[in-house]
Amino acid sequence: MTQKDRRIYLIRRLISEKPEYASVAVPDSEAEQNTLLRALMNLRPPRPISEDFLAVQDEYLREETARKGVTDIKDLTPAEPGIYIWLGDITTLKCGAIVNAANSGLTGCYIPCHGCIDNAIHTNAGVELRLECARIMKAQGHEEPTGSAKLTPAYNLPCDFVLHTVGPIITGPVTYEDRELLASCYRSCLELARQNNITSVAFCCISTGEFHFPNDLAARIAVDTVRKYRGDTEVIFNVFKSVDHELYRELLG
Repeated sequence: MTQKDRRIYLIRRLISEKPEYASVAVPDSEAEQNTLLRALMNLRPPRPISEDFLAVQDEYLREETARKGVTDIKDLTPAEPGIYIWLGDITTLKCGAIVNAANSGLTGCYIPCHGCIDNAIHTNAGVELRLECARIMKAQGHEEPTGSAKLTPAYNLPCDFVLHTVGPIITGPVTYEDRELLASCYRSCLELARQNNITSVAFCCISTGEFHFPNDLAARIAVDTVRKYRGDTEVIFNVFKSVDHELYRELLG
């Protein structure tokens, strides 16, 4: 199977799951096919799927990641001992674990092709990640509390694990509780990494963006908390925007 064959196979299998998608046609262009496949994966609820589908999906996603290029933590230069800054796509980073800024449902973003990191991580990991998160949430029996973290395999991502944490949502002035909850996200992830012998963790900019935590304050809390609690764990501050890159460069090194 070529990548095009795999992509069309996956689209058709996902369309066939829902009678209301019967009129959806597979587009001709690669870009439109990619958009449709991502949208269908984003919308799919966490229910069982065949091993045949997973085998094709896994081959497809791993080849797509290889095409984008993988960055290994071993090739990065630290900004200060044990701490790195990296500007790039966190789904292409090879390290012990990457951190997902999740919502309290923990099963990913269901908005088709949404620009949040939760959507990107679930899309590139594959449908297995949503299934595993749903299993965790069913066993837990309630929404994930803000400031805590859960660990899952990374499936088709180049890292080994994903740490899912729910940051505070800011709707007005930032409160003392908001600051403490954000710091707790970093502490919870680092503690969970230690408990599972994960030696390197890549943090996204938790609670910024969709959750509206001010970028400069979030960066200061992140750096202060990591410096205090990382122990022997190597930490990468992964940024996707130049504004965050500059903030972390000013704070580190």
